[in-house]
Amino acid sequence: MNISLQTGELLHTLSDFAVLAAFSDIPLPSDVAELFVAEDFTAAAGQTLLLYPRGVVAARRLLLVGMGSSSSVTADTFRRAGALAVQQARSVQASALTAGYEGSIAVPFRDSAQAFVEGLELGGYRFLRYRTGLTAAQTFDVTDAVLVVRPKNAAAVQSGISAGQAISRGVNFARDLVNEPGSAVTPARLGEEAQALGARLGLAVTVLDKPALIAQGFGGILAVGQGSANEPRFIVMEYGNPGTGKPTICLVGKGITFDSGGLSIKPADGMEKMKNDMAGSAAVFGLMQTVAELKLPLHVVGLVSSAENMPSSTAYRPGDILTTLSGKTVEVLNTDAEGRIALSDALFYAQRYHPEAIIELSTLTGAMVIALGSQTTGVMGTNEALVEAIRSAGEATSERVWPLPLWPEYFDMIKSEVADIKNIGGRPAGSITAGAFLASFTGDYPFAHLDIAGTAFLDKASKPYEAAGATGVGVRLLTEYLRKLA
Repeated sequence: MNISLQTGELLHTLSDFAVLAAFSDIPLPSDVAELFVAEDFTAAAGQTLLLYPRGVVAARRLLLVGMGSSSSVTADTFRRAGALAVQQARSVQASALTAGYEGSIAVPFRDSAQAFVEGLELGGYRFLRYRTGLTAAQTFDVTDAVLVVRPKNAAAVQSGISAGQAISRGVNFARDLVNEPGSAVTPARLGEEAQALGARLGLAVTVLDKPALIAQGFGGILAVGQGSANEPRFIVMEYGNPGTGKPTICLVGKGITFDSGGLSIKPADGMEKMKNDMAGSAAVFGLMQTVAELKLPLHVVGLVSSAENMPSSTAYRPGDILTTLSGKTVEVLNTDAEGRIALSDALFYAQRYHPEAIIELSTLTGAMVIALGSQTTGVMGTNEALVEAIRSAGEATSERVWPLPLWPEYFDMIKSEVADIKNIGGRPAGSITAGAFLASFTGDYPFAHLDIAGTAFLDKASKPYEAAGATGVGVRLLTEYLRKLA
């Protein structure tokens, strides 16, 4: 979408479709208020009313979007409003809209503009690549938006527009990767996507194929991928260079492009959704793009362990003992706990950068879905300050996280009698023992694990800026964390 700003007053600006954010405790201009019956629109948060002013204001159509009380408005209120606006404009086939608001609220102009733009871009997202026979109305998109602001606020709003678009592009990039079928997005395809991203944005990219993985000892990734005809890949994407005052952050993503469960095969019901088991890696792709577009003064390294977990005569087995890149051995009790095995290599590899933090994202455990549902991501880590910084970023972006403990007792639950560690610790505390497994490969570096199993993919959207399918979770969250760090 082409999004720009214009100085002036919204109601005096010519427009096919104008969007006015309305607050329940701030009266609307009298000429607008006279266009409808007061009981029809109270400006409650999320309420909308489409008006045809017929010359009362300059716009042909005027959409009122309720924001609730001015004292309770947050950035997410604007994000939801942007999504509602673009969806309403699309429903009447208005290709362009203007938007603005009047009144004083606590949300800074830069933040409100960024959030509204995120709402426009994320709320307008659809994945139609494989749909055929659609009508022009079904494929219609809003292509242009203008935020109308007072001159004194123009610089702040322009900054918000730029950030909102860059972040939204990262989220929608991640969504596209996850929504593709597993037959299209293989480990090799992820390697190609990384190389294309590097060429486009100047990232240093390395993709290790199977022979290179064998030569270098990536035993975890190789074991998980050995049952598939689609060979595994290890992907490194590097933005910036280490230097004084430029912290190094390693972002690690689980890239299991399809997870059948291997020989510990999953039930057939719902297995089609296992194309989303690479959502952690998709978030890393989206983040690397966003970081580069925002030109953050950081050194950020994206690491992706990618494999396809399939059952075959060459698949790894329950009872196998694997030697990972770190040299630690893993007893395999369940081949469906494969993500942590593949990630072990990436987490150990991250240590060579001596990072200020290692942050990993993965659709790791069904137990997390039961614990926190689809609204909250579980976080656990070895550094309280890092976990708190991520939690704070979650509150700011409404991609909320909730911490779980990583106490020594949980590490005891994954000790093996025949190897250094086993890949499951039983049903109790399944999400936490999975996190303990991952933390076993990060050394003394601050580490945070984000289990996005419940938040990465939705059967039904619960917020206007979401869509059924991939959410791109983690991109907005960790972009906020990195921006604060920068």
